[in-house]
Amino acid sequence: MNKTVFSFYLMLTLVLNANSQVQSPSQFLPNYGKQITYYHQAENYFKHLTEKSNLIKHQKYGVTPEQRDLNVYFISSPENLANLEQIRNNNLAAIGLSQNKSQMIGDKLIVWLSFNVHGNEFAGTESAMTVAYELVNPSNAETKKWLENTIVILDPCINPDGYSRYGNWLREISGKKTHPELSDREHMEVWPGGRYNHYIFDLNRDWAWQTQQETQQRIALYNQWMPQVHTDVHEMGYDSPYFFPPSAEPLHEYIEKYQKDFHYTLGKNISKKFDAQNWMYNTGERFDLFYPSYGDTYPTYNGAVGMTMEQGGIGAGRAVTMSNGITLTIQDRLTHHATAVLTVVESAAAQADVLLKGFRGFMNNSRKTVKGNYKMYVMKNNPKLIQMADLLKKNNVEFSYADASQKASGFNYSSKSEKAFAIEPNDLIVKVDQQKAVFAQVLFEPNQKLNDSLSYDITSWALPLAYGVEGYALKNSLAIKTKASIEVQEKGIPQNVYAFHIPWNNRISAQVLSLLHQNNIKVRSAMKKAIFGDVIVEPGGLIVTKADNPKVVDFEKTISELVKVKTDYNYIATGFSSNSKDVGGENFNLLKAPKVVLLSGKGVGSTEFGATWYYMEETIGYPVSVVEVSNFNRLNLFNYNTLIMADGYYDFSDDQQKKISEWIKNGGKVIAMNSALSLFEGKEGYALSPFATEEDKLSSEKEAEEEELKERFLDFQDSERRYISKSIPGAIIENLLNKTHPMSFGLGDKYFSLKTDDRHYSLLKKATNVVYVPKDYKSYGFVGNEIKKKLNNTVSFAVDKKENGEIIYMIDNPLFRGFWENGNLLFSNALFLVD
Repeated sequence: MNKTVFSFYLMLTLVLNANSQVQSPSQFLPNYGKQITYYHQAENYFKHLTEKSNLIKHQKYGVTPEQRDLNVYFISSPENLANLEQIRNNNLAAIGLSQNKSQMIGDKLIVWLSFNVHGNEFAGTESAMTVAYELVNPSNAETKKWLENTIVILDPCINPDGYSRYGNWLREISGKKTHPELSDREHMEVWPGGRYNHYIFDLNRDWAWQTQQETQQRIALYNQWMPQVHTDVHEMGYDSPYFFPPSAEPLHEYIEKYQKDFHYTLGKNISKKFDAQNWMYNTGERFDLFYPSYGDTYPTYNGAVGMTMEQGGIGAGRAVTMSNGITLTIQDRLTHHATAVLTVVESAAAQADVLLKGFRGFMNNSRKTVKGNYKMYVMKNNPKLIQMADLLKKNNVEFSYADASQKASGFNYSSKSEKAFAIEPNDLIVKVDQQKAVFAQVLFEPNQKLNDSLSYDITSWALPLAYGVEGYALKNSLAIKTKASIEVQEKGIPQNVYAFHIPWNNRISAQVLSLLHQNNIKVRSAMKKAIFGDVIVEPGGLIVTKADNPKVVDFEKTISELVKVKTDYNYIATGFSSNSKDVGGENFNLLKAPKVVLLSGKGVGSTEFGATWYYMEETIGYPVSVVEVSNFNRLNLFNYNTLIMADGYYDFSDDQQKKISEWIKNGGKVIAMNSALSLFEGKEGYALSPFATEEDKLSSEKEAEEEELKERFLDFQDSERRYISKSIPGAIIENLLNKTHPMSFGLGDKYFSLKTDDRHYSLLKKATNVVYVPKDYKSYGFVGNEIKKKLNNTVSFAVDKKENGEIIYMIDNPLFRGFWENGNLLFSNALFLVD
């Protein structure tokens, strides 16, 4: 035997020996399928696979807020794994996103599998280990055929922090025996639960908005690969049968036939596997494809076949008795998932050519044949465009800035009508003629077509309204000179500055004020426009004077360093205003630094608390004390001047409510949102009431009674359809502003609120209705007929003065999911400017 042949056989023997040592999850983990696997144990198992198999490679793509690793694993044939980078480039080149195409490597299908975006849906990560094992299992010849033309990218746990929170809790409260009966504590998860990430955000609603660092890191990798198939693995209530595609209506009108066809193929193929085992399942119900920020829709709008898999399991603990008397175990849950997910890989590999053709057609043809009504979107120059541009960059949506002027006409988002306008230098332009054409249209299309009003989530998200900028949608793409960025000139600060001016016009303004307060810098805010030579200070504009801060060493250098992140700051050389609004006059209020306490715990909405906590910690970087409601009696409110109550049901005693009232009278400020308003509604001394007059109240009660009488004769089958006429799952509602009040500063001429429930209050008496819905208001998205008429002349945000303090009523949540940018500024107004 010559040396070459001997070397070949030696290498083959080593490979076979290595692969033969690959252990299954149950061999590697002693309690697999019986108890939740710790996150580090799951990582160890995947490390074992990568060490023992040549069919799998590991890549760390980020870390969580709690410093746990985020990982993906590439699974394919050894040859494909050796050429991963070229396969990636070839895939991008086929859709115009790379120039590095290799003719030596054939087309490969990319299937991305995501598990455990919700931490307490832990059968996802458990099943990911079985899926990975079966794909690399040396004795499974069938899966090796799939991997010849397929790259599987497997993310075993999108949300390690939430998974670990739930896993640690379940381990701590578990005994040696399972307790399937519902009364056992392992079926009663404690607040805030493991579903959410560190900041109590729902990562499955964050794909497009990318507010959370886990999402930002994952989408950066996703856009480097652009897969043809994406599977998002979930769990739902433990008593529910398994859900797999096809998805339910509404399906967005931009979804193409090849995507729908593969859904039906999967439905047939998975159902055969489930039928053979007599497993219960359903398709085409509840889980739709519309809202763009899910793990199934985001990939769908980026050309992939996106899908959700849902196994009953939430609240099941280690085992639970279902309503049919059968005990559901961890092993059952992970087995169902693994069967469905492996069938996805099998089906995709079998239809690789069809899926590749469909994906490439979706990405390449949509830039030429526009799916929607508009080919170009123009956002008028506004400081809030900094955040919008950041969002577009994160999603690889191409944009530019106008470098010339031109007359144009387009659909105006605010007026909801065609309007002539001028494109001017530094206006932001998004053209549909780009590779992310469909996704760009989904983000900006003003009127998303909803073919079924029974949607699973919000039904409108038009970015110009979310960001509070003047926007236009144009049916034709105009040829205009553009530039890639706006140049910002570095400022030279003179040796003698009377005061610095920081415009109040975006979240960065609030970040700068946060820094100034934390550095004990005294700050003033303008109530009305003031003019100092070439510098115009608009209402809300911040002024930092040397006179207020005599102890600040090297004033000019110190302040310029603190405010430099706000590139449009400037300075004034005199306190004398040409319109009689001098810095030392009544127009400029000295701001009080908030000392903030935020309530948390049982009864408080988890994600609503999380949105507020995230805003304080990450959006503006301001200190906040978080206190559990159960410890309220131990809280000395007089150590704080601001109390934030996120949406929730606060079970306060009369004495505790009296404590809050006394604190408010003595100068405290409450910011209460959504259901927290019930603490003040109809209470003596507070202005909050659902009805303006007693006659209105009686009329409403009479109308409700008449409706109940009618419902006696209505059929049961259509009850859900009738209910939606009274609902508003998530729509954009036009609001007018009291522009003289500090809570409206910087918001623009109108405020468009994202309303997610039917809560409404008539315009309040003896309070300031700062942001309110006018009669015959404009709206985007689905609003039920019954609730639509009731929103006329209702208040969305109001301020109720009570002696030396105030309550700020937020009927809508301006911090919803962290992506409503103008809402971030509105909340900043309430926190910093209202006093």
